[in-house]
Amino acid sequence: MTFQVPNKRILSSLQLTAFQSSDTHNAIVTYIEELNNSVTGVKLTDEVSVSPGVKAILEVLDKIEDVIKDTPPTDNKASRFGNPAFRTFYDKVEDLAPSLHAALPHFPEDATPEVSAYFVNAWGNRERIDYGSGMELNFLCWLICLERIGVVNESDHVALVIRVFWRYIQLMRILQSTYWLEPAGSHGVWGLDDYHFLPFLFGSAQLKGHKYVRPRAIHDNEVVEELANDYMYFACIKFINSIKTASLRWHSPMLDDISAVKTWDKVNAGMIKMYKAEVLGKLPVIQHFLFGSILPYEGPPPPSETGDKSAHHGHVHEGWGDCCGIPIPSAFAAAQEREGGKKIEGPGIRPVPFD
Repeated sequence: MTFQVPNKRILSSLQLTAFQSSDTHNAIVTYIEELNNSVTGVKLTDEVSVSPGVKAILEVLDKIEDVIKDTPPTDNKASRFGNPAFRTFYDKVEDLAPSLHAALPHFPEDATPEVSAYFVNAWGNRERIDYGSGMELNFLCWLICLERIGVVNESDHVALVIRVFWRYIQLMRILQSTYWLEPAGSHGVWGLDDYHFLPFLFGSAQLKGHKYVRPRAIHDNEVVEELANDYMYFACIKFINSIKTASLRWHSPMLDDISAVKTWDKVNAGMIKMYKAEVLGKLPVIQHFLFGSILPYEGPPPPSETGDKSAHHGHVHEGWGDCCGIPIPSAFAAAQEREGGKKIEGPGIRPVPFD
């Protein structure tokens, strides 16, 4: 295989439609479904076999935490938006990426420029100092690349979810709280929480078939506290509760609606449908997707570009506000400055059926 530096290719709705029926789209959905199915009934605290490839990936993530520790935020008290020190962190990760990948077993050196692009872009946007479901998708694509190359394989799927992916989420929480990363776009990951989607998807898979716990249990703080160490879904609810006031009904209406679904099986099936529609099916997300030799672009060429792209960070807009949107202060900054229990306000979220 001849590797290549991945780049953005999608700029129009026509291209997005073509992408949705492409092999690359199918590969991403299939991989999500395989990871999803692998952790049905599995707890975060369960013992799992850790292969040399998984062990090496975890060591890479440990080094990312070291970079965070070595890059303190600047004194930015006058602003509730992203901390400029994040750009220094990002540059350090970009510089380290080749050596980090060289330490992975069975990793070909000539694959570094392609695979590391997904890795570097998984931590947030350097210019906007924000983070959203597109960056989370980059981490998933990084795992796809590592599996295609042979660093890990199908037998590692459980460990990739409950060890590697969950470690990534924990690091993202550190990044979000350290550098006050803004939610990417105006919708905050389409309504689940300000940043993430996949922990809810995989987390609902963990709970499929649970004898006692139902989706409505997210409203019981004692249950949330008890289950947060074992299940991603409840860990995410605990996180949201820790930085936002009032009830989920006010600041996380989508999660509140989902809690009325009767079974985790239906929640999980709905999450997969929602991910395909609201992440993989949205131009504001997919216009930033990186295509290379491992995840190639197979659709029509982009339309001729007009106007000044630089105003929108190197991409075009077909509508207003869905991509760059209006900058939204970090919930961590709001939580720190909040007085008198003021609730976090945000745009209305349209409902997505889960039955």
